[in-house]
Amino acid sequence: MKIAIPIAGGRLCPHFGHCEQFALVEADMQAKTIQNTRLLNPPPHEPGVLPRWLHEQGAEVIIAGGMGARAQQLFNQNGIQVVVGAPADAPEALAAAFLHNTLQTGTNLCDH
Repeated sequence: MKIAIPIAGGRLCPHFGHCEQFALVEADMQAKTIQNTRLLNPPPHEPGVLPRWLHEQGAEVIIAGGMGARAQQLFNQNGIQVVVGAPADAPEALAAAFLHNTLQTGTNLCDH
């Protein structure tokens, strides 16, 4: 499984469209372990571009602090599960918590 996490300064960026990079964390769901993390520079942020691009990268899940309803819909249409309300933590810590079903999420930080 590949988990996409928008980051800025090495931690989750509160809004996925304003991140510096995406961490693409490859994980073994059965063993609940992280295999590899790649940092990718995203294309320019335009509506619909990031969901398609992350789908092309093999992402199956995106963990974000905040994301608008339309963006969530576009990710779902690209077969990517959306998790919002995640804290600003390191990508590997977020991915590990997701794998172990212990990821604490709060309110979606985006209201559009």
